[in-house]
Amino acid sequence: MEEFKVLIPKENYQIINFEKEDLPAIGTINISLKNFEPKEIFSWHCSLILDFEDFMENGMPTKEQVLIADRFEDILDNKIKGTNKEKPNALFLGRVTWNKTRQLLWRVYDPDLVNQFLKDTIEDKKYPLNFDYNISVDEEWSYAKWYLENS
Repeated sequence: MEEFKVLIPKENYQIINFEKEDLPAIGTINISLKNFEPKEIFSWHCSLILDFEDFMENGMPTKEQVLIADRFEDILDNKIKGTNKEKPNALFLGRVTWNKTRQLLWRVYDPDLVNQFLKDTIEDKKYPLNFDYNISVDEEWSYAKWYLENS
């Protein structure tokens, strides 16, 4: 088995503003992952979409919903990354708020740990906002490409 030396980059965010389907979108992207290597270590892509319950006409959440989402995002990020912050199970790629939703993105090492945590969270009904998620193998980081290229 090939061994890799992995240096976990300090998170560094850039905000991107854009429109999609005539609605405003705001992304916060971890640009420290633009040149991250070895990508194959975090070869799984996790996308989680939160559904806002209270939002404005343009689909952006109210301040109260943002606070709820931010607190939940912190919990999710902490659990998905795992307890060993020097050797995390995931790297946070970013988030995009658009059209009554917030998409959270991670690059993941062990998808089984993340999948089990998220399944347990759903089964235990321990969430302030409804959400859905998908974890897919993505060794080339093609799912992350748009976010990293547009930040």
